Formats: sequence, structure tokens, C-alpha cells
Amino acid sequence: MPHKPRLFAVGDINAFFGLMLDNLSDLVIMAAILTGVFGMPRELVLGKMLPGSAMGVLAGDLLYSWMAWRLARRSGRDDVTAMPLGLDTPSTFGMAFGVIGPCYLTTKDAHLTWQVAMAVIVMMGLFKIGVSFCGPTLRRVIPRAGLLGSIAAVALLLIAYLPFLKLFASPVVGFLSLGIVFISLLARFRLPLAIPGALAGILCGTLGHYLLSTFGLLPQGAALVPHALELAIHLPLPTLEFLPGMPRALGYLPLAIPFALATVVGGVDVTESAAVAGDDYNTRDILLVEGFATLLAGLCGGVIQSCPYIGHPAYKEMGGRSGYTIATALFVGLGAVLGYLSFFVGLLPEAAVAPILIFIGIEITAQAFEATPREHYRAVVISFIPVIACLISIEFGQLLDGLGKSAADLAGDLLQTYRTTTMMGNGFIVTALLWGAAFAHVLDHRPGRAALYLAICSLLTLCGVMHSPLPSGAVFSPLTPPSPLVWHLATGYLVMALTFAALEFVRGTQKQDILG
Repeated sequence: MPHKPRLFAVGDINAFFGLMLDNLSDLVIMAAILTGVFGMPRELVLGKMLPGSAMGVLAGDLLYSWMAWRLARRSGRDDVTAMPLGLDTPSTFGMAFGVIGPCYLTTKDAHLTWQVAMAVIVMMGLFKIGVSFCGPTLRRVIPRAGLLGSIAAVALLLIAYLPFLKLFASPVVGFLSLGIVFISLLARFRLPLAIPGALAGILCGTLGHYLLSTFGLLPQGAALVPHALELAIHLPLPTLEFLPGMPRALGYLPLAIPFALATVVGGVDVTESAAVAGDDYNTRDILLVEGFATLLAGLCGGVIQSCPYIGHPAYKEMGGRSGYTIATALFVGLGAVLGYLSFFVGLLPEAAVAPILIFIGIEITAQAFEATPREHYRAVVISFIPVIACLISIEFGQLLDGLGKSAADLAGDLLQTYRTTTMMGNGFIVTALLWGAAFAHVLDHRPGRAALYLAICSLLTLCGVMHSPLPSGAVFSPLTPPSPLVWHLATGYLVMALTFAALEFVRGTQKQDILG
């Protein structure tokens, strides 16, 4: 007898805290950068930019909830988990430091800067809608080692590793929360009173933080002071306000389009990841919703693109259905409209929240190996290398900033290492996917198919989608590359592709001789 579709389950509480906190963090990070670093007017950032960005989350998560309910009704299952959607973290930093901040410093016009940022997001949304029709084809032709290997690398090295640093900044709070999250969510140990693990971890960590701060026992020596609760109505509606910013926005597209392309590739990845977990969504529909949510955010004044998150298997493991995405949509959407988001994020210590992200990263990485054929494990591992380079590049940049230095202050082998690491890390999602797919075919003794992926690597390198030598990771014209190394890298990929193609030709000739 088919089950009746369920919108809500107890596991939605755990899943809600994970997805909601991820989105809140991006909104607060953007506000802190724009107001604190660049000095943009607080009323513009909190009254227009953040509410508009939240509209993408509101619409996208509600649509994904509806898609999950539709899939549950069609399949007769009651365990379908909605695809999580939220604000894209990499492009949050990219938009802040690559588009909005520089534009404001150049024009000294906050309103025009907002219009330019809106226009960039609108064009990113249109680009993603157009590319979404290629999504199903990508999913069919790319081996799982490429699709899941790239997503596992991001999960382990960025989503899990970076939050782990927050635990060591406040070990008592962090490990208290981590222990509860791990034993309840990873080991599925039932907590007293059936309290959801994510909620219990955050509550215990937060209480521990403020208890330690009362006695002056925090490592940093001071308690986290939450922002004052500020309530004000900011209702973002679609507008053509972005049109005056369109001419300037065109100049920022080489930086913005790679971020948009990365989320499209990530959307294909997460759809494959959801299918492995048991929820087979239509790839085109997932990508169309992502593009529409980004477009709507831009039209409503938003400056951050939306994308499907890679944590579907972890949210399913938590027991989430559709309730967690509905709750996140309403909480984030209403929070931006009413202005209470920054208060809640400021209330929670990072060390208490980080274990949720660590759990999600570990769960996704484990699933990549479980769902990939054993003979392709080496291809999955290869996918980790560009993401490792991205992680090192991030840490390297923070170290230089802390020392008051820049890449221009480096010399010799150290400068070469910095430049090479930056190039390997730029475009890491696309690189990891193509490397994993190519070497999965190599392991299957199909050099001809591997050659195709390597030829694509060569073409993408020529325009900076992969291995851009620019610190921002921006694309460029292949006729005027910013570094001669671009030609060498593209040629290297092409030589490898021709070698594999020649091997395929020789093998085909030998087969014909045998049959003859």
C-alpha cells in the first residue's frame, strides 16, 4: 500500500538548523564585509541587498519543497527529502570583494553600486537558466567518479575542514557540541527525551559558551556579544532598478560567470548525489529552479546568487523531508524582511554551530565512496587535488593579509609556488569534475573518452574557466592571456588528449586486425 506523502517529520528539526544557519551566516558575512570593510550605508545593505538576496532562498526552497512532495506522491514513498537550496558561499566573497566593494570605491555612489550588483546577479540568473537545459546531458555522460568526487572534495576540505578551525579556537564549547552531533547523527545514538542531535549540540555548545564567559574561561578572553534585536519592515519586490547598472555590470561578468557556472556544475553533482541517496530528481528542473531563484533575487535587489546545497544525503540522514526547506524558506525570508537575522547569528557561537557543517562534510564524502564503483576510487581521489590547492590558496592569502603583505612581496620559489597553487585552485569545481571523469575512463581502459575530457580541459584553460592565473579567478580572452603559462597548460592538456586518442586508434586498429 503506497504511503501518504509527508511534508514534516521529526528529522526536519535537525535539518532545519543545519540549512538555516548556513544561510544566515552568508547574509551576515556579506553585511559585515560591505558595512565594515567598505563602509557602505547600513540602511542600503540591510534594507535592500540582504532582503532581496533572501527572496531567492524563499522562492527556491519553497519550489524544492513542492518538488519533493510531488516526487513523494508519484513514487508512493514517505521518505523523500527535499533538495536544500541556499546562498552560495564562494560567490558571496566573490561579489563582495570582486564586484560590490571595488565598484563602490571607484564610484563613491552606493546606490549605483547596488544597481550594478543587482545587474550582475540578474545576468548570472539568466545564464544559469540557459545552461540548465544542458544539465541532464552532463549527468548522463559524466562518470560518478567525476560528479561525486568533486563534491566530496569540497565537502571534506572546505565544508568540514574550515569549520574545524573554529573548534580549536574554543575547544571546550566546540568539542562538547561536536560530540553530541557525532554520536546522535553519525552513530544514530538516541539522545534522552529524543532530542534532535543538531538542536542538542547547538544548545549545549551555546550554553557552555556563555557559562564559560561568565567565569572568564574562554580562550579568547571575551564573550560573544550579540547584535541588538532590530525590527524593521523591508519588503523587496521585483523592480527594474538594475537597468542603470547594466553597462558597468558587463565589465564584471568575467568574474561572475565562473561562479555561476560552478553552481550549475554543483547542481548536476548534487542531483546525482540525491539520486544515490534514493531521491531521483530531474536535473533540468533542479537547475531551472536554481536559475530562477538567482534571477528573482537580483530583480528584488539581492546581491548573492542562490544554489542547491551539496548536503542532501546528510539532511536525509538527519530524517529531513520537506519541512526543513519550508521552515528555512520562511525563517530566512521573513528574517530578512523583518530584520532579525543578524541577531540570531550573533547570538550563536561559531564553535557550537561548526559541528553541523563538519557532519555534513563527512557524510557527503563517505557517500561518494559508497556510491562510486570500487575500481574508480583512484579517480575520486584525483578530484581532491584542485580543491586542496584552493584550500591552500585561501589559507595562503589570509596569512599574507595578516602580515600586511601581498603576492607582490614574494620572490623566487615561494612566488612560483603561490602562483601555481592559485592557478590550480581557480575553477576547482570544474577541474575536479573533469579530472575525475577523465581518469575514471582511463581506469576503464577507454583512453578515447578520456581524451575528450582532456580536450575540454585545454579549451577551458585557454579562457580561464580553469586555472586562471588572475588572483580573482576571472576569465579572459584566449587571444590575450594574462600569463604565458596559460598556453603551456592548455598545450599540456592537448598533448595528453592526443596521446590517449592515439592509443585508442591503435587499439581499434589491432581489434580490426584480429577480426580480419
